[in-house]
Amino acid sequence: MTLTIDLVILFLCLGVPYPGVTGIFMDKLASKKLCADEECVYTISLARAEDDYNAPDCRFINIKKGQLIYVYSKLVKEREAGEFWAGSVYGEQYEDQMGTVGYFPSNLVSEQHVYQEANKTIPTTAIDFFCE
Repeated sequence: MTLTIDLVILFLCLGVPYPGVTGIFMDKLASKKLCADEECVYTISLARAEDDYNAPDCRFINIKKGQLIYVYSKLVKEREAGEFWAGSVYGEQYEDQMGTVGYFPSNLVSEQHVYQEANKTIPTTAIDFFCE
């Protein structure tokens, strides 16, 4: 399995077409992220959007004021960069967006419920900023 993933990444980096895989690696927003677990798969918190946000590119998600968002990781702020969290929208009225994980500015949301502390510092990888 690891060999397959390594080959896919190699093919993508070299620009060699690989059936079924399309996308682009975007610039990293940070070199580290905070997560609740080593794989960053468990939900850290549930947040509510305090304002609308239109995603500038495919690394980000659109959010609407009042929308609930599951938070999975929090990027560690670097230099002059903004502070971004990764999450996915929640709710039946947002069915078309549910399951899509992307970044959004942390200052546009308020945490409603913390499920687990984000106390694991994990290095980000190129795949964290891959856009399909």
